[in-house]
Amino acid sequence: MTDSFSPHRHDALAWVAGSDAPEKSSVNLGFLPLTDAASLIVAATQGFAQPFGLTLNLQRQSSWSSLRDKLIGGELDAAHGLYGLIYAVHLGIGGSPAVDMAVLMGLAQNGQSINLSASLKAAGVTNPEALRNSVRQSGARLTLAHTFPTGTHALWLYYWLAANGIHPLQDVRTLVLPPSQMVAYLRAGRIDGFCAGEPWGAQAIAEGVGFTLATSQSIWPDHPEKVLGCTRAFVEQYPNTARALVMAILEASRFIDQSLENRRSTAQLIAGREYVDAPLAAIEPRFLGAYDDGLGNAWTDMHPLRFFADGAANMPYLSDGLWFMTQLRRWGLLRQDPNYQEVAQQVQQTELYRQAAEALGMAVPPSPLRSATLMDGTIWDGSDPAAYARSFALHAIAEQTVAAAL
Repeated sequence: MTDSFSPHRHDALAWVAGSDAPEKSSVNLGFLPLTDAASLIVAATQGFAQPFGLTLNLQRQSSWSSLRDKLIGGELDAAHGLYGLIYAVHLGIGGSPAVDMAVLMGLAQNGQSINLSASLKAAGVTNPEALRNSVRQSGARLTLAHTFPTGTHALWLYYWLAANGIHPLQDVRTLVLPPSQMVAYLRAGRIDGFCAGEPWGAQAIAEGVGFTLATSQSIWPDHPEKVLGCTRAFVEQYPNTARALVMAILEASRFIDQSLENRRSTAQLIAGREYVDAPLAAIEPRFLGAYDDGLGNAWTDMHPLRFFADGAANMPYLSDGLWFMTQLRRWGLLRQDPNYQEVAQQVQQTELYRQAAEALGMAVPPSPLRSATLMDGTIWDGSDPAAYARSFALHAIAEQTVAAAL
């Protein structure tokens, strides 16, 4: 612990007493070794959970599939999760039985990247046009890795490729790898590129085995990324615990974003072997918003990895959940249209989040819907998910009928 860690103390201590006391004081919390797990690590290790009557037991996982299975099986109470993973489990797609799930809050926005190999760089494949030409002219399809079949990295990769005229399911091969294995596979020549969270894009550059072609925030500025997920049964059985957990992580999130000094101390903390286990030099620059793409370009990103942003990064917007379902539908992972609104209202715990945020004096966005303009000029506002899923020139929707609600 560094001296700069100093949890807020306030009237929220009242939550640990009486009828609002957590029903379960010890919470098993899963995470993958990624920089956007920082708010969980800070909350669990720097005194942000104790004021709310909680002890957070961090449990690092080796892959998203392992995290999913332990979350469903009850070995983990809650976890740092992929938006699409939570929805896939809820909808019963992607290799797991349907289990009612819950998104308690957002953990981060932005901060992922699409990276290509040094051999492609040497061949001049350093921009979308060159990649498109390479894909069309090459006798062997390029192999690009992502981290989970229904996860955010698959969907960022697919969206970016399609926006540049490359069909992600026809023009390239895709492979699922745990994020921490991406650099090793790139170094060995077993993949031609990958989409994953940090610090693995930065580490590929540091080792001279890759470069960053695009950031996820260039696809959708301030996009939703990781969430705090759990089963619906956990929320129903332990509602006070769920609310206290959100409060503790909200406080940690606010702390991280509060100052550059806090960012630096957090980067140093999460670099440890028990957490991200990566060089601080690979973690800190992009954690602070300073980017180098390995092509000689450096910039301060206008939409860096954010953990709080006055609560904007944490609201479990209905429209965010809806968007991920539209992309699961777009690429054929959902074979029929679900009842988009009904499913999002089941999964997104907007009322529980509002209670937690208001108890901490944090602003809550007035609407559970938000709008954004993505890289290809499409506008997403959550108003017509089924039509939005069908609006793209490149897709994998096999039929055009709207099915009965799931």
